[in-house]
Amino acid sequence: MIELIRTNSENLEFKKLVQLLNSDLAKRDGNTHSLSQFNSITDLKYVVLALKDGKSIGCGAVSMYDSSCMEIKRMYVSPEVRGQRIGEKILSELEDWSRKLDRFRCILFTGSKQPEASNLYQRNGYYPIEKYGTLKDIPDSLCFAKDL
Repeated sequence: MIELIRTNSENLEFKKLVQLLNSDLAKRDGNTHSLSQFNSITDLKYVVLALKDGKSIGCGAVSMYDSSCMEIKRMYVSPEVRGQRIGEKILSELEDWSRKLDRFRCILFTGSKQPEASNLYQRNGYYPIEKYGTLKDIPDSLCFAKDL
């Protein structure tokens, strides 16, 4: 059974999963660009961890983007449990948390070298949007949104 817990970026299990995510992204993206400036986890107040048999297997977070919108960040599911819809469960929990924070839209970015992430988002009602903020200058970034 999958258990979802709400926490923050101080959680050590979250930090471990983010290290795995960063390693995965480095392998996929190589030296084409560095997104470290966009991937800070300092002061994330809204983090969801997925646990299976007490072991952390996935994570995601949201941060306030503006007065009506949250940004989805740091989504990751361990390779050995992919394909079990754990990402969808994390995403749904983040959307629910966003609604409770009176935000009615989520936005996010991913890279073109993460097609499974794009598929996850589109399968769950996210649609492509124009690149936003500093992401406009990153050629292979893809931006999505969902109205909650």
